[in-house]
Amino acid sequence: MTRPPVIWSVAGTDSAGGAGLAADQRAADACGVHLCTVVAAVTAQHSQGVTHVEPLPAAVLDAQMAALEHDLPPLAVKTGLLGGVAQVQAVARWIDRLRTRGPVALVVDPVLGASTGAAFADAAARAAYRDLLLPRATLTTPNRREALRLTGLPDDAGAPALAHALRQAGAQAVCITGGDDAPVQGLALDWIATPHADGWLALPRIATPHHHGTGCTFASSAAAAMARGFVAADALVLAKMATAQALRHGHAAGQGAGPVCAQPGFISDPSLMPQLSWSAQPRFAPFASTQHPVLGLYAIAASANQLARILAAGVRTVQLRIKTPPRPDAAWPAALRAQVERAVADCRAAGAQFFLNDHRALALELGAPGLHLGQEDLLALNDAERDTLCGERAPALGISSHSLWELARARSLAPRYIACGPVWPTTTKAMPWHPQGLDNLAWWCRMAGAPVVAIGGILTPAQAEAAARRGADGVCIVRGLGDAPEDAVPAFRQALEAGARRSQPGAPVWPRSSLAWVTSGRLPVSG
Repeated sequence: MTRPPVIWSVAGTDSAGGAGLAADQRAADACGVHLCTVVAAVTAQHSQGVTHVEPLPAAVLDAQMAALEHDLPPLAVKTGLLGGVAQVQAVARWIDRLRTRGPVALVVDPVLGASTGAAFADAAARAAYRDLLLPRATLTTPNRREALRLTGLPDDAGAPALAHALRQAGAQAVCITGGDDAPVQGLALDWIATPHADGWLALPRIATPHHHGTGCTFASSAAAAMARGFVAADALVLAKMATAQALRHGHAAGQGAGPVCAQPGFISDPSLMPQLSWSAQPRFAPFASTQHPVLGLYAIAASANQLARILAAGVRTVQLRIKTPPRPDAAWPAALRAQVERAVADCRAAGAQFFLNDHRALALELGAPGLHLGQEDLLALNDAERDTLCGERAPALGISSHSLWELARARSLAPRYIACGPVWPTTTKAMPWHPQGLDNLAWWCRMAGAPVVAIGGILTPAQAEAAARRGADGVCIVRGLGDAPEDAVPAFRQALEAGARRSQPGAPVWPRSSLAWVTSGRLPVSG
């Protein structure tokens, strides 16, 4: 049996069993990691308040971490209630020591006070957080009140500004959690600012009085996901899912707010898959209930001539992908326009579903029925331009996705389909993503909330059948049809039909990271 990843939580106890190390343990179990509990402080509390906080001496923290160092070294360390300057200094020393042997993610949950009003950190402790922990943090997850206390910004500072200030202070990634804020459009919103993505992470707000331990659960789940190899942006998607499910299973334990209870099933519940905004405006398009024809065999052509041959071979979902040359000449716009006009006409005559790749303005001008865009293309648009892709008269929209945060962001535009790739290694274009594999494809199909197209390295009918069996609504072929599509298409169509007949629902297993945090950006550093 494979050993689960190890994380440490350096935090406080909760005698009521709601927050602190108790919540961290439930989150770790739900996320399938092994938690080592390093007690930094002991609290006396019940469900209605905290009556006493006793930080442990730094020497006791040192002894606990020294005992674990060689036998149970962590891939991630999460901090919660630390209690004072000496405890913060001890954690900083140990992070530096652990990182001499390899990367260790540090997730800082700056527990500066209780929701009931009890203060856990004085001015000196807050300064120690800023000077010692933030420069070492792979991720920090303060709520708005904590972020204000750490940054010193005015009370009306928005979450994006707070996150920017914390990143300027050294944190590699930041999430301003919004569970205590008033809902917007009925949504619980968290602002994430990471090396890979910024935006509002959104799920419907869960109205419950039992929310004790929410922040601990969120930070511990993020640390667990990073220990499993996910970059911060992906880890925050998973933490959002785990925390929402924990809130659903919160229960009364005393007279006040009861504890949240993270459980393993969150990873396969489609209703927990969040959306991620494209900008600082929390815009989320509602999913339509319209039933669409199956995309099936989805061929990508580099010219109108090639597309015509593919249509003649019987393919009924096609994309015209003509990349803009590095130095387009004066004849380029007219030539491109002519090719698109011909492709639209040919597809209309054949009754085929047509998607134009990249050229948004031309697609809107010519009334192309479908448009496929990569995430970089969509990020380059402003909110108003993206809104034109969501109206009733807008072209059917396909969006590429390669990671959990890209899947969450694609969902916010309610597209016609979401592409998952690369499923297998591909040489069509250079990209940093690891191949998703069939297990990730099955997870996408289960969680996306929209039809999923498999793309990347699909060269044989056997691969197409395997993708269809995992639930793919469409299978993209770029090079697999070769120079004679009329010869190749029958075998691919038979394979897709066989795969659809033997379709297997996505198993409730964890997805794999497609971009490992230890190689995807600057490593955590010592300050």
